Amino acid sequence: MLRRKAGKLVWGAAAAFALGGVLVGVAHAQDESIIVQSTTSTANSGLYDHLLPIFEEKTGIKVNVVAVGTGQAIKNASNGDGDVLLVHAKPAEEKFVADGFGVERFDVMYNDFIFVGPPADPAGVKDAGSVSEALEKIAGAEAPFASRGDDSGTHKKEISLWKTAGIDPTEASGSWYRETGSGMGATLNAAVGMGAYAMTDRGTWISFKNKGDYEIVLEGHDNLFNQYGVILVNPEKHPHVKAEAGQSFIDWILGDEGQDAIADYKLDGQQLFFPNAK
Repeated sequence: MLRRKAGKLVWGAAAAFALGGVLVGVAHAQDESIIVQSTTSTANSGLYDHLLPIFEEKTGIKVNVVAVGTGQAIKNASNGDGDVLLVHAKPAEEKFVADGFGVERFDVMYNDFIFVGPPADPAGVKDAGSVSEALEKIAGAEAPFASRGDDSGTHKKEISLWKTAGIDPTEASGSWYRETGSGMGATLNAAVGMGAYAMTDRGTWISFKNKGDYEIVLEGHDNLFNQYGVILVNPEKHPHVKAEAGQSFIDWILGDEGQDAIADYKLDGQQLFFPNAK
């Protein structure tokens, strides 16, 4: 009798242990998460709030986004502080891969950069026939211009446009050229507050709630194209990278479901990003 009870106790303990192992495995799958180093523009626009619940429900993988400027995001990913990089500065992204920090870069989506300013348009930017002419007008009038000044993708693009125009705005740093060292939303707030021009990605502008009477003063030029790319952080460089889960996110966002979800994201009837994964 005692032996039979003992046998039942042993079996029960074994069953409980096995069941516990299954439950731990399920919990582990449900608790799986990745870190995506990304930009303030994708976060401020609300895109991730739209995309991530769809991905998480499908895969059970939770995505934690670190939203900083592209330069900082690349630095963080280079240090191994993330599993996936999704930013918008293609030359810097390609260097990230070439230096061995990323596995492969893929186009994900695009939108464009625009210039915004007060309705009075004191520098006459609306009359400019090109981006270079617009910047020449701003510099010539010494009209206030708010720059992110944070090595973000937007800031990198802005500096390249000033360079093409043959102007070094940093010589006027602190006077008409104001560097905020902040994200896109904060920089737009500063621009509106000081009556300054600013360059922003369209997605952040559409979602920005503090426009006041500000208007788009320049748009539609080819050199304002804004491409986003996605890269898996190289597990050979950083063995702790969650390569399988990170690749699942990349495969999803490049696939039909992810691309359709990007296209479906709209505010006030306006599409913020346009999928273009090949």
